Amino acid sequence: MHPALSVIFFTVTAGAGYGLLFLLGLLHLLGLAPDTSPDQIVAMGLIGLLLVTAGLLSSTLHLANPKNAWRSFTRFRTSWLSREAVFAVAFYPVALLWLLCQWFTGNTAATVVFGVLMALLATMVLICTGMIYATLKTIRQWHTALTPVNFVLLGLFLGALILSVMLAQQGLMFEPVARLVLIVLVIAALVKLVYFHWIGQPAGPTINTALGFTRATVRLLDVGHASDTFHNKEFGYQVERTRIIWLRVLCIALAFVLPLLLISGLLGEVSFGLLLLAVISAYAGVFVERWLFFAEARHVVNLYHGMQRT
Repeated sequence: MHPALSVIFFTVTAGAGYGLLFLLGLLHLLGLAPDTSPDQIVAMGLIGLLLVTAGLLSSTLHLANPKNAWRSFTRFRTSWLSREAVFAVAFYPVALLWLLCQWFTGNTAATVVFGVLMALLATMVLICTGMIYATLKTIRQWHTALTPVNFVLLGLFLGALILSVMLAQQGLMFEPVARLVLIVLVIAALVKLVYFHWIGQPAGPTINTALGFTRATVRLLDVGHASDTFHNKEFGYQVERTRIIWLRVLCIALAFVLPLLLISGLLGEVSFGLLLLAVISAYAGVFVERWLFFAEARHVVNLYHGMQRT
């Protein structure tokens, strides 16, 4: 699949924002920031909303006809894309009410209720985004439960890292937050490694299975067209295997290994500068991961164009 930078930026940046706001909504329930003032929480919440908004705006750049975007809200019962749009819009009033409660009343029952609702909606948006791809049976690399799990875990991981940076900048970083970041990092890394291993297995339909021939290898002699088509460009994106392997290594190194070294204190005492470097590294690593998510996907339509397996 052709990697669209607008969609990659949307899923990574908005995912980080949703992960951050998920944690902020459950801040006091999880005991992550007992000394944080309402003003500080509101400031961090606004940064989370800024990330979500920037991501959602970038997603519109991928639309062929932006004026028809409203139609994405009309198929809630059957479309995960429609559910994502509805939950993303419903998220804003709840988040704003949570911010207002934090600003005017502090940690009250209403704040907790809106915080929990905000966390649930943030999770639903991430799940819906992942399910848009996971429900496509025509793309084996996406049609797995690992897809939405990865979207949720990576969003939560980036959000936890950003939260740790903001707390450290205000002198509020303490052990429970660092422990949470490490736990989410390890789980997200393990799930991603399982995903890389799973999509690398020799599986999926072939030209033989598509035609029902089992005795001999079927080979396409003529693709039937002299120039590239929409299907070739969008669904037949080709990347050298060596490049894929190096990008996978880069993804794991930037997204998980370097942040782990930085936040665990193995490279020295954990400070604001090291945490900021960990965020930058993790964001770049997840950006590479999302590029690979598209570039490694193989649509079954490629069998028509001579690819032996999808």
